[in-house]
Amino acid sequence: MRHLFSGLKAALSLTPLLLISASTCFAADSTDLKPAGQWDFNGGIENRMEPSQKGVWHGAAPVFKEDQKGQAGSAIEFDGIGNWLEVPLDCPAGKEDFTITGWFRIPETIDDAAGDLLSLYDPKTRHGINLTLQSFAGVASGESNKRNLLFGLDADRLDPSWTDNGRPGNAVLVYALAVFEGSLYAGTYESGAEEAGTVYRYLGGDDWESCGSPDQCNSVTSLCVFQGALYAAVSTYNAQGSQLNRSENTAMGGKVYRYDGGRKWIDCGRLGNAEYIFGLAEFDNHLYATLIHSPNPSGDLTDLGLYRYEGADQWTYCGNPGGRVCAIAPHNGKLYGSGYDGGNFGGVFRYEGDSKWTNCGVPGKTDQTYSFANHWGDLYVGTWPEGKVYRYIDDGNWEDRGRLGEEMEVMGMSLYNGQLFAGTLPLAQVYRYLGGTTWSLTGQLDQTPDVKYRRAWTMAVFQGRLFCGTLPAGRVSSIESGIATTFDKDLGAGWKHIAAVRKDSLLHLYVNGALVSSSHSFEPDQYDLGTLSPLRIGFGPQGHFKGSISDLCIYRKPLDGKQIEDLYVSTMKK
Repeated sequence: MRHLFSGLKAALSLTPLLLISASTCFAADSTDLKPAGQWDFNGGIENRMEPSQKGVWHGAAPVFKEDQKGQAGSAIEFDGIGNWLEVPLDCPAGKEDFTITGWFRIPETIDDAAGDLLSLYDPKTRHGINLTLQSFAGVASGESNKRNLLFGLDADRLDPSWTDNGRPGNAVLVYALAVFEGSLYAGTYESGAEEAGTVYRYLGGDDWESCGSPDQCNSVTSLCVFQGALYAAVSTYNAQGSQLNRSENTAMGGKVYRYDGGRKWIDCGRLGNAEYIFGLAEFDNHLYATLIHSPNPSGDLTDLGLYRYEGADQWTYCGNPGGRVCAIAPHNGKLYGSGYDGGNFGGVFRYEGDSKWTNCGVPGKTDQTYSFANHWGDLYVGTWPEGKVYRYIDDGNWEDRGRLGEEMEVMGMSLYNGQLFAGTLPLAQVYRYLGGTTWSLTGQLDQTPDVKYRRAWTMAVFQGRLFCGTLPAGRVSSIESGIATTFDKDLGAGWKHIAAVRKDSLLHLYVNGALVSSSHSFEPDQYDLGTLSPLRIGFGPQGHFKGSISDLCIYRKPLDGKQIEDLYVSTMKK
């Protein structure tokens, strides 16, 4: 196979390791349900429905571990870096209904993007199927999605324009978006003397309700879901950096709060002595934050940099790489930070533990880096002042992936239903990545007159759509690419039975035998998924899955709720 992306690893072709009779991948009383493809991963990688069919295993040699029933050697492990299975299967395509079912073990520790469970997707034609766990950190200042499940189809379809979803409160900048417990939340900068940064919950249409102001300062700059709770970082934002008037509210920020329901917030402590927190992200079972207030006149950076939350109101200082760090995101077992101070300190850094940092180099002529995204297993970064996106190859080596129109700064980036989107300054445009160095404009989200800078700052995927927040209009907009349904809660760790169903004009997602989400109705004739791509198990447009898979089946028919519940019960741990 000729690989389309340089992020794909060298392949190791394996013959089937062991031929075993068909597993209990469907209930004993459902013998009429014959899957088109069946991988029990009981010591081998072959399709049990076609034992002669040889898959191509990529990366290090396969490792088989305990499955959801506690049976040794009956689940295959994916390392999140290079492992995935390529299957030359005649997969469900065209306009057929189908069902995908399987058991997936999600690791306790988050040290990478969650990755794709399964994909049958052609990035050149933008046709295919995506089943992915969305974990997006470094979406400029926020962590927008935490292990949210997405099932989507695409046939190169994109809304012709963005939909306005309203203005949260009196927002000038929608600083952060995050999905938490089935709802979309927004953190704002509000400039009035008597106003404060506030968190809002989206109610649908263009309606938002206030969840309160955690502090008296003017901004909620970052949101992050951590250990089942929503955290918010508050800051004092100087809008002169966006060529706007400075807020009359000068109350000092620099704290993190935890949401306690209603309009209540719990103080989780102050980071150092500065007033501006840029980013929050989870890494290696800890919550991290970056403090970036401008250094004092002496240039002292002593308390600026990375902090780790220790519980209650305590934080541990983790140093800085010699300059300030902004966006943070995990990738392949390490935490990466974007630089803010130009020259050698305007690129990307890797945190090595304690107070140690490695300089990963400066992409192109970059002075500042603002955002991260994982795409086809590689780390991408958005930059200023070239308005370009770069792909990380290795330390000091970055590949130019193109400039977004005539823009100068790339802020929030997000994967969505197989595609990479990015927001910009000065026109608050959003672009879609088409491969190579090519980007396509999807729209200008903020057209406020008589201002120098407009920002499309942050993004989140919610209810099957991509949302984006702007400055200075302070509004949120959304767009649909293809058709998707999302489970807008943290899927959590451990073994999960997942089923994705295309039936007539709807998509359905089931978790542990229960229906958790459905798409809106679509026209089936518009989603003919004819594609030349192979089936990829454990890999796709976001990247490599980290965890284990067992009892994976594909059916050329839509299973109903009772059949899926039976599958879950018959294959779960006894």
